[in-house]
Amino acid sequence: MKKDQMLPGRRAVLRIAACLGAALTARLLTAGQAQTPGSPTPPPPAEGAQAAIRAGAPHKPSAYRLQPMTEGAQPRYRRPLPPVRKAPILKMPELGRTMVLTFDDGPHPDYTPGILRTLREYDVRAMFFVCGEMADAHRDLLREADDDGHIICNHTWSHPLMTTLRPSQIRGEMGRTSEVVEDILGTAPLWYRAPYGAWNRYAFEIGSEMGMEPLAWTIDSLDWETPGTDSIVRRVLDGAGPGAVVLNHDAGGNRSQSVAALRRYLPLLLDDGYRIAVPHR
Repeated sequence: MKKDQMLPGRRAVLRIAACLGAALTARLLTAGQAQTPGSPTPPPPAEGAQAAIRAGAPHKPSAYRLQPMTEGAQPRYRRPLPPVRKAPILKMPELGRTMVLTFDDGPHPDYTPGILRTLREYDVRAMFFVCGEMADAHRDLLREADDDGHIICNHTWSHPLMTTLRPSQIRGEMGRTSEVVEDILGTAPLWYRAPYGAWNRYAFEIGSEMGMEPLAWTIDSLDWETPGTDSIVRRVLDGAGPGAVVLNHDAGGNRSQSVAALRRYLPLLLDDGYRIAVPHR
């Protein structure tokens, strides 16, 4: 037999060996491209994301978490983290003869548009503390509020009583909302509010980790009780003062009284010399 001739069985074995060698080489090259020396290893899912996965939530696992930053990477937030507070901010006297209007629980297609029209008519800005599930369902309304210059804030995903939740659940509620707001608007919220005004240490700590300040209120319009438009107007005007923060709602029930009350008390506040503005951090 000549040197360049091989038995058929031996040629088959060599071909198989060559194929296996090529496949192994390609796999090693691919692995080398996926993780070159010095490249950071992707961090594991954060606690809140794991909680959302365990809960079987339909929303994708949250990417909005403050992971340890690798060199050259950009954080989700753009400003220094606020301090961990022991109580929420109640009023803003540093703004002078200015009041802050806030609206919770929306956006809602039946009530938020009317509120936005009134604010636009008088060229004033407000703060909207949105629930993530509402923001996700009504993205155009969230964009409209943002386009008008209003401040979009975090009011958790599903409006739970946070004092009854584990820290991982609080992180999931707040993290999912910040994620969906950032997904829609390109920036995450810098302010948050606990549903029912029920705060605890974990809420303050987690809010600070996510780059947000806690804001409560000094005037509860009680519009959530639907007491009548006159009653809402009277409560806001009686509580008016420099730095006052007004609690209103644009969802969570029938808020037609809230829409009507805003149209009445807003021009009266302006005529009385108050500015309506929003804080900036």
